[in-house]
Amino acid sequence: MHPNDPALKSFLDVAEQSDFPIQNLPFGIFSTASQPQARTGVAIGDWVLDLSVLESRGLIKPAAHAVFGDATLNTFISLGRQVWRETREAISQLLRHDNPVLRDDSVLRSQALIAQSEVQMHLPIKVGGYTDFYSSKEHATNVGSMFRDPANALLPNWLHLPVGYNGRASSVIVSGVDVHRPMGQVKPPSAEQPLFAACAKLDFELETAFIVGADTVLGEAVTVSDAESLMFGMVLLNDWSARDIQQWEYVPLGPFNAKTFATSISPWIVTMEALEPFRVQGPVQEPKPLPYLQQSGAHSFDISLEVDLQPESAKKPTTICKTNYRAMYWSMAQQLAHHTVSGCNVGVGDVMASGTISGSTPDSYGSLLELSWNGQRPLTLDDGTTQRSFLENGDRVTMRGWCQGAGYRIGFGEVSARVLPALSGRR
Repeated sequence: MHPNDPALKSFLDVAEQSDFPIQNLPFGIFSTASQPQARTGVAIGDWVLDLSVLESRGLIKPAAHAVFGDATLNTFISLGRQVWRETREAISQLLRHDNPVLRDDSVLRSQALIAQSEVQMHLPIKVGGYTDFYSSKEHATNVGSMFRDPANALLPNWLHLPVGYNGRASSVIVSGVDVHRPMGQVKPPSAEQPLFAACAKLDFELETAFIVGADTVLGEAVTVSDAESLMFGMVLLNDWSARDIQQWEYVPLGPFNAKTFATSISPWIVTMEALEPFRVQGPVQEPKPLPYLQQSGAHSFDISLEVDLQPESAKKPTTICKTNYRAMYWSMAQQLAHHTVSGCNVGVGDVMASGTISGSTPDSYGSLLELSWNGQRPLTLDDGTTQRSFLENGDRVTMRGWCQGAGYRIGFGEVSARVLPALSGRR
């Protein structure tokens, strides 16, 4: 049976609504209190399967040398697409309900299977480069309508290329690491000169990202038809944004300090192979892109996405956004092809973010900037009294994503973090 077969069952009990059935098997880096060395695991139900244990027993062997004891996935990813597939197949075989090798070896199970509640997750890759795109037509239209002429919301280039910018790789962090409110220059409309202050319009951006799975050569471009073969998998991503800092600094070169302070990703990388059954057609692109960006077939994915917001004083979160990745105008393959068309090289572990994912209805907007329409329409949370235009200290933002199959789902887990006050002493 293929690892994606909906009929596959594991010997472990996995709830139907779990993000991590045997058809998923996402890769991540974890540690435990008793074994603090970071190493590679795969999520299965409520468990983490320690691949370093299986590798030491010779049950999986992706390379001549050990790779799953590393503190990042980069070495494993660099082994290539065929190794990714063979390794996932081997793990799937070991977890199947009718395979006794792991199922019936109580000692091996006790060593290799660890409850997710007992692990600490780490940043799964060493990030060499981070790029953020701007590929949701709905999001770009909303922002353009807010700050420019609504009749000409999209800039002239937007329908011709995937707009993007190079972000800061050093501040890509894993879910669970809380985020300090940034300081910076802001210029209120009534002020004649800019002020140095804590950001007053802190926002989230609901995004996904793909992880680059191969090094390319400087000067050579990746074709749109080859681009997907260079993608290892996908994560959820929150590109935290300081809207007031950005408004003052972004002309003429774009975002800088408003975006560099933190970008959160989910700890489990869902492989592109696991997502294969959920391919869908993307939106029709008019006008037709230039030849190097033209593609046919299904190059988007049916990924449901949600955002929860929970103030520090609230007993439970409020779901403030529900949307779907399938609405994205520019595909991941087009993003990578455009990124490299100049000859720019990319490397294993590079993070390529989608840009804010917004739908066509107000409850599907992927940022507070849109949900509150830049503060003009504050959101009322589920308690009926608390309102938010932008994030306040103590607020927790949690994003979830999944593909729904027949009796199972391929989930990403979550990316979650709390807003902390600005650090004192910054000058």
